[in-house]
Amino acid sequence: MKFLRFFTLLALASSLFVACEEEYTTYSDAEYVIFADTMSINMVTPDEEYFTVALSSTVARDYDRTFGIEVVDEGSNAVEGKHFQLLSNSVTIPAGKLATEVKIKGLYDNIEPTDSLGFTLRLINPEALDWELYKENKQTKVVMYKACPFDVNNFSGWCVVTSLLLRDYPGDNASYQRLIQTSVHPSVPNTVILHDCFYDGYDLTITFDPSNAANPLVTMDKDQLLSDEASVFGQILGDNHILTTHSSYYPSYFNSCQRFVELWNEVYVEDLGEMIGTVGHFYSILEWVSDEVAADLKKQGM
Repeated sequence: MKFLRFFTLLALASSLFVACEEEYTTYSDAEYVIFADTMSINMVTPDEEYFTVALSSTVARDYDRTFGIEVVDEGSNAVEGKHFQLLSNSVTIPAGKLATEVKIKGLYDNIEPTDSLGFTLRLINPEALDWELYKENKQTKVVMYKACPFDVNNFSGWCVVTSLLLRDYPGDNASYQRLIQTSVHPSVPNTVILHDCFYDGYDLTITFDPSNAANPLVTMDKDQLLSDEASVFGQILGDNHILTTHSSYYPSYFNSCQRFVELWNEVYVEDLGEMIGTVGHFYSILEWVSDEVAADLKKQGM
């Protein structure tokens, strides 16, 4: 059984660049109404009343403006009435305002933990309010993921570690994968101890931040002892301690539904507190498995 997963990092999504050579656009009081973004990504939680998609206007008016909203079936794998519900098929920009929101209810119980569901909304407005430069913003893609309630106990027990660190610096490991045990920290909230995480005899801790279901972050304390230098590098460059913390460049995330962590950790060497050098930033997947799966993996030699 192989547990190596591949993920697309959303942090490097797409950017829009507009080049101008001594040409300038003035909008004066021209009125255009568009979706604020061509895509929105939303977590659906069990206690959330609804999530919103923003709609913007270039000018404010002294009267209310109402527009129709419709779901485009083509290219959608989310079913209206099963996976989501529009709370209204029209929206109103109030007098004196520049924006409003489309309210959407995600139907939590009908979304599977592994689902990535999407549908397209189209704005119905007079052609005079369409902006040619951003005509694609008359539609927006809405993506939904299920966010399960966080319970730190779901991240204790057997865990499969698949790591680029082990690939580059295997030490005594025969593979870039390890089967380890984890336990809830007895005194630090939302923290798990990773026993023998990358190398035998060296435990690490990770801390979960469940405060924002749409941004479920994982962090590590600074200067955690990862291993000794001699057994991993074959030489001693500092004080024979390899240290680690979470990466300052790449965020780490957890998934409560599927019980895994995407971990980016920075590995470095010091000599009595003075930095010798950074070994690198390494990506790992930590996947929690049942006792039965762990027993099978042991039989296979993991």
